Amino acid sequence: MAALKASPQVNFPSFFRNLDPISKFIFICLGFASISLVALTTWRVVGYLTAPHLTLAAGDPEGESYIISEAIQKVVERRSNINITVIPTGGTADSLKKLEEGSVELAAAQADVASEQMDVSTHNEESSKPEGSHASVRTVAVLYKDLFQLVVRDPNIKQFSQLRGKTVALPIKGGQYKSFEKVARHYGLLKEDKNTLDIKVTGLNQSQDYDDKQAEEDFKFQRADALFRVRAIGNQGISTLVKEYGGRLVPIQQAKAMKIQHPAFESTEIPQGAYKGNVAVPDEDLPTVAVSRILVARDTVDKSIIQEITRVIFEHRQEIANAISQKHSEVKPLIASIDRPSDTGGSIPPIHPGAVAFYERDKPSFVQENSDFLALILTVILLAFSWIRQLKLWMESSRKNEADEYIARAINLMNASQGNLEDRQKQLDDVFRKAADSLIYEKISQESFRTFNEAYKTTREAIEREGQLAQQQLEHKQREVSATYIKAVVELLRDSKQSKDLLQQKIDKILKEVAEKLILEEISQESFRTFIEAYKTTRDAIERQPPFGGIQN
Repeated sequence: MAALKASPQVNFPSFFRNLDPISKFIFICLGFASISLVALTTWRVVGYLTAPHLTLAAGDPEGESYIISEAIQKVVERRSNINITVIPTGGTADSLKKLEEGSVELAAAQADVASEQMDVSTHNEESSKPEGSHASVRTVAVLYKDLFQLVVRDPNIKQFSQLRGKTVALPIKGGQYKSFEKVARHYGLLKEDKNTLDIKVTGLNQSQDYDDKQAEEDFKFQRADALFRVRAIGNQGISTLVKEYGGRLVPIQQAKAMKIQHPAFESTEIPQGAYKGNVAVPDEDLPTVAVSRILVARDTVDKSIIQEITRVIFEHRQEIANAISQKHSEVKPLIASIDRPSDTGGSIPPIHPGAVAFYERDKPSFVQENSDFLALILTVILLAFSWIRQLKLWMESSRKNEADEYIARAINLMNASQGNLEDRQKQLDDVFRKAADSLIYEKISQESFRTFNEAYKTTREAIEREGQLAQQQLEHKQREVSATYIKAVVELLRDSKQSKDLLQQKIDKILKEVAEKLILEEISQESFRTFIEAYKTTRDAIERQPPFGGIQN
């Protein structure tokens, strides 16, 4: 980081390449961690600033699913940033239709109808629907259990099969009618060739606006012999018919046999006295069929949104129960029945990934489940990094030792006793070339080469200084030798006893010796020239003297 601060124009790729393996690994990890933190923070902020809005199709406004859906909507909006709009529909079939069309994102539905609708949608996925319009249904939670409840007035009707030729108050636009058809088919009350019932259903002759409330009116005013409902135990409408209009509950048997064709069906009982204690209604435990009322969603709804809705539903059940008005106090206990979907084998649609994420929040993570294996991998990685680091240290030590050898050889050449200066200079240059080759082949580091280069410069300067000193000493010696011969020549000028010929012989001999000294570099060219001047002057003086006698002054 100091390198980055030192130069604002630093080349990052070059900087990264020069890092050692451990630093590179740490640098990459820190980079990924920083990017992940920024991305997570941004995602969180955007999520809170852009509140999602969903629409929930909840069925009949007087039904338990609608009442619970409104309570869920209030608590979800209170406990999260998700907005939900609850709308009434004509029942499960209508809700699922809106879900597939995309006009709603959530729906409360009967499990048997939802699972069959899922099978039909899967079968027709390659149909003439516009591309992209199909969306699969996914389960979020089981809200409660709906029971098939058959209320009759005629005491002679004691079982479902005795409805043949009778009139049943039942709207045809909801999931209840589909469930009624399934039971009628099982008991042989549906003509397979014409696909018509041997039972008169009031909703078949009414408009599309015919609903549960109008069906109850037909039963109250004896326009129908029976009324069929798929509702939770304690339903207010059924309770009114039993307590005030002489209604009596009839068992619906063979639930286990029906489950063969309809996996969502469950065998259950309506407890004795569930609607009236004195005289008990029913007067005994009645077998019947139960189906789960489930909260479903389009599979296109974001996983995180469904996970948050599921969290609020399961963590704030009491608050949801409190959000239900006292007018519908019989619905409050149903909140305790909210549960995780457990059947993904065809009885209900598959669980939404967002709901799965919440349900498996306490499930050991991949790291926890494989901690031993991951610990082994981590140990191997750490050992590998340790070996790499140790190998790096060994390599650096080897490179340092080689560099130290070059430095020692350079310093040793400073010793004046090792050969002449020229040889030592050649040896020093040879050491430098070898050190440069070692740097090229990465046998020594750049830092070690810089240290060697300092030693090389110091030794070179020492040899050069030593050469300069030797040269100075040589020149001084040469001057001394030259001065000795000049002095000898000058002494001849003062010799008055020697003959002219003898003096010429002596001076020529001196010249010959000086010439030999010049060849042997014992005197310098400059000293030789100075001697020649003295030699010429003396020789001229000797030539001017008489043949026998001293030199003329």
